[in-house]
Amino acid sequence: MRNAKFFVLFLAITAFFLGMTVQTAITAEERNDVLYYCDCGPDCHCNSVSTKPGNCKCNKPMKWGHVIKVEGDEAILCTCAEGCKCAIDANDPTKCGCGNKVTRVSLKGTGVYFCNCGGSCQCNTVSDQPGKCKCGMDLKKVD
Repeated sequence: MRNAKFFVLFLAITAFFLGMTVQTAITAEERNDVLYYCDCGPDCHCNSVSTKPGNCKCNKPMKWGHVIKVEGDEAILCTCAEGCKCAIDANDPTKCGCGNKVTRVSLKGTGVYFCNCGGSCQCNTVSDQPGKCKCGMDLKKVD
């Protein structure tokens, strides 16, 4: 009888953690503010940007970042750990709320669709396909 109670408790805990793992995976896949970009340093000008992980044109792995703002045809990305959802630091616009530096990525010629609802858009929607951003405007692509 006692073993049966422990077994049921074990199953309940296992189911809980499996559910959390599945929920986390679904949430990560549903994000529409994630870009992967080349972070090979100032001498690299391959301008690789994608909504999916992969390698840069210079054959190095792209880095994960999330869009915290779009200005014109540049995305401003937080370079924090994957999964972060912070914003620009109110006291230092060169940093994210998590303390990491922000980086500017040109979206020209990348094939990425993005929301640019004016001046300094903060809808932060990016996609590899045409569609709508959070504010309802059409996503645009800069060739």
